[in-house]
Formats: sequence, structure tokens, C-alpha cells
Amino acid sequence: MTSKERLLTALDGGCPDRLPATTHHIMKYFLDTYMGGCSDREFFREMGLDPIHWVNHSFYTREQEENWRIEEEPIDAPGYRTVRYKIHTPKKIFTMVVQYNQYTSWVTEHLLKEKRDIEILARYLPSPRADVQKINEEANEHPDCLIRGFIPCFDISGQPGCWQDLACIFGIQDLIMETYDDPQWVKEVLGILQKRKLDYVDTLDGCRYDILEMGGGDASTTVISPGIFQEFVAPYDTPIIHGIQQKNIRVVYHTCGGMMPILEDIAAMGPNAMETFTPVDMGGDADLKEAKRRIGKKVCMIGGFDQFHFFNGCSQAETRSRVRACFEEAGENGGFILAPSDHFFDADPELIRAFAQEAACCIYK
Repeated sequence: MTSKERLLTALDGGCPDRLPATTHHIMKYFLDTYMGGCSDREFFREMGLDPIHWVNHSFYTREQEENWRIEEEPIDAPGYRTVRYKIHTPKKIFTMVVQYNQYTSWVTEHLLKEKRDIEILARYLPSPRADVQKINEEANEHPDCLIRGFIPCFDISGQPGCWQDLACIFGIQDLIMETYDDPQWVKEVLGILQKRKLDYVDTLDGCRYDILEMGGGDASTTVISPGIFQEFVAPYDTPIIHGIQQKNIRVVYHTCGGMMPILEDIAAMGPNAMETFTPVDMGGDADLKEAKRRIGKKVCMIGGFDQFHFFNGCSQAETRSRVRACFEEAGENGGFILAPSDHFFDADPELIRAFAQEAACCIYK
């Protein structure tokens, strides 16, 4: 099989020729620090992994841009690059402050400061359109890769899922409190964000995406309860999942952190795949063998590998042993793609090669 055939077979619940092995986003810091600044494509080729090509092309119409203009204002702050973003609408200027380091970014001032501002969002928040031509051009240029993207997040900072997007612009602690103090407000703003994402899905006709990502870490049970997930997450993300699939595109639901208490809840939403199955030693709760028993016949499982302990500071034999253990725990009858449980920044390239080489030796009988 080609790498793309191998990944697609697993995503569709089947047994490929061997265990597929890949990774999530490859961080620029890692490529610059450990790989001489090579491209993603060169990384996959050098490491011997099954390649994924991320594509995200969308646009606003001119009229939308006129009512939603984003301005950047650098702030002099010690330690980190800091930017205040101003979003100009006909009714109000929203502000949001984000800080950056060499690894990542984080929000220090959330956009939604007054609950009544959702009326302005409902009126002026634009819905991006998929740039089908650019997406398909990139798909043509990477025929050997799985073509992956994600449902658009809120501008500046966000996540693909509705609840997760709202957490980024309102703040997760305040959002959790509002589910008790004002649940109707939470549901109203979730509906606004859902409509924006559904509008985007409507523009996906003809897109050659193989898979699109939904979800995000703020819906993991490391952050919220199963009850909040069932009331405020699943009902808003499920129609989006189904809408994507109606465009003949697969969906992976991303939940970095705790997953075990909501495995069946996520599977019931109908995604083709679930990730990241973060191990206990990395702060998650994943039990690959138990997860495979409970949901392995319903969805493809992606992830499960402890990149913190087995891409750094160990022997190649230990990395290979962990790969083999993952295959034994979750590989039965296919429907499993081995991958690190989300991003990594620091890693030994030789251990990544050992990871890929051992996965190539995991053959289905």
C-alpha cells in the first residue's frame, strides 16, 4: 500500500498492510531546532512516517471584511511578544491580547468581556468560505499525503469545536461557571458559533479534503465534566460532523487530555476517527486496550503514543517496545493509526526513526 492508502484504510476501520504511523502538526520550533529547518514533507520522508499535508484556505467576502476589520497593535511587554488585536465592527471595537514565545501562543485578554456583546457577534461575525481551488491545487501537489484540515476557528485564537472556540474568546473558567449561572446565554452564543461553522461546511462542495478536524482540548474531561460535555458540547458539534460527512469528507474529533469517561459520547457523535488518547504519564487518562474494547468497532483511533517519555531520554529499544505495546493494545483488526498524542517540541530524531521503523514491522496477520 502507499502511505495514503494505508491511512485511509485505517480511517475507514480496515486493516492496512501494516500499522500506519504518523504525527500531528509538526511544530516549526522542532523543525528549526532538530531538523535544520526542513519542510514538513522532508520531515516525513526522512523519518519514514506516513505523511499528512495540512491545508487551510478560506476567505471572507469584501462586504464581510468591511464589517469585521482586524488591526494589530504591538505591546511593549517583558519576556514575550505581545499583540493587542482590535476587531472593528460597525457597533463596537473588540479587543483581545495574545502573547507568543518560540513554542506557542496564549490569550491574556479574552475578547468577550460583556455578555450582551454576543448580539454584535450574531450580526457581524463573518462566516469564512472554503477556497476550493487553492485546497484542491495543494491536494494535487501532494498526491502521496493524507490531505487534512480543520473547521475554521475564531479569528486570532480559537479551536474547531463550538465549545472550545467559545472557551478561547471568553475564558474556560468563566465559561464553566456560566453553564450553571446562565446556561441559556451559553447555548445562545454556542449557536452563533455553530452557525458560522455550518456556513463554512456549506462551501465545501468539491473540496478534496480527506479528513477535517473538530473538537479541541477544552472539551476533555481533564477540563470539564461529562455532564457539561453532553449538554454543551455534543449537541452543537454533532450537526457539524454530519454536515462535513455529507460532503464526502471524513471527520476526526480531537480531545487532548481526559477521554475515558466520554468515549461513548464522542463515538455517538459519529466521527470517523477520534484522537489523541493521551497516556496517563502525560497527564491524560487513556487506556488503549480498554478504549479499543469499548469503541474500536465504531471509530478509528489515532494517537496513544507517549512522545514525552519515548521521543526523549530513552533508548531506541524502549521506543520500539512502546510502539509494539500500542500495537498490541489497540491494533487488533485495524482501525488504529499510531501517532504521538498531540504536538511535540523537543525530540530526538533517531527515536522518531525508531518509532517509524518499528511501526513498519507491526504487520497484520
